Amino acid sequence: MAHSLNTAPSPAGGPNQPKLDTDDIWQARVDLAACFRMAARLGMEEGICNHFSAVVPGYDDLFIVNPYGYAFAELTASMLLICDFHGNVVSGSGQPEATAFYIHARIHKNVPRAKAAFHTHMPYATALSMTEGDPLIFAGQTALKFYGRTAVDRNYNGLALDAREGDRIAAAIGDADIVFMKHHGVMVCAPNIAEAWDDLYYLERACEVQTLALSTGREVLAVAPEIAEAAYRQMREGDPESARLHLESVKRALDRSEPEYKR
Repeated sequence: MAHSLNTAPSPAGGPNQPKLDTDDIWQARVDLAACFRMAARLGMEEGICNHFSAVVPGYDDLFIVNPYGYAFAELTASMLLICDFHGNVVSGSGQPEATAFYIHARIHKNVPRAKAAFHTHMPYATALSMTEGDPLIFAGQTALKFYGRTAVDRNYNGLALDAREGDRIAAAIGDADIVFMKHHGVMVCAPNIAEAWDDLYYLERACEVQTLALSTGREVLAVAPEIAEAAYRQMREGDPESARLHLESVKRALDRSEPEYKR
C-alpha cells in the first residue's frame, strides 16, 4: 500500500545550509517521536502507511516527517527526516513515503497555519468517514471540542501520488482544523505538535463513543447548537495548555517503558 518517493538526489551541502542542530529542532523531533510511539500503542496507525509532520522551528520551508518503511512503534527522534517542499531530504537517512510527501508538503506550503499535520487511518474516525452524511455527530461532550472545526473532503481520488492531489487536499482544509477524508481517514492540522496530538487523540475517542452509540440502533441525539457552541468555547479556552500537559504525560509514560524514542 505504501509507495516510495522517487526524486532527484539532494544537492550537496554548502555555506547556506540550514542549521538543524538547535535545541528547538531537537525538541520538535522528540515530541513528534513521542506522538508516533503513543499512536502505535493506542492502535491509531496502519502498518507503514500513515504519517505525521511538523514544520521545522525557524524554517517555514522545511518539515519533519517519518521515513518510508518504518512502523510508528519503531521510530526515534533521530530517525525522522527533514525535507523541503521539493522532495529533497535535507537531514536524515532515507526518503519520506510518496503520499506523505505529496500531502504534507502541499499542506505546509499552502496552509501555513498548519505547523503540524497528522494523518491516520485510525479505525473509528476512518469508519465514520465511510458512512453516509457528515461523519461526526455533535452528541457527546468530547465531540464538542471539534464543534465548528471540521470539514469533509468528499472527493476521494485514490492515492496522493502527485502535487495536484496534495494541492486538492490542502484546498479542502479551508478554515478547518479537522478533515474527514471520505473513504480514506482523517487529517488533523494544528499550530504545534502538542495540539495536533491532543486533537488526534480526542477525535478518535469521540468517534469511538459515537460508533458505540450508533451500534445500539437507537437514535443518537445531537446537543442543541447553542449549548454545543458554549461548551466548545469552554473547552477551547484552555486547550493549548491542556494539550501541552497531555503531551508531557505521554512523554513521561514513554520514558518509563520505551525511552529509546528520544534517541
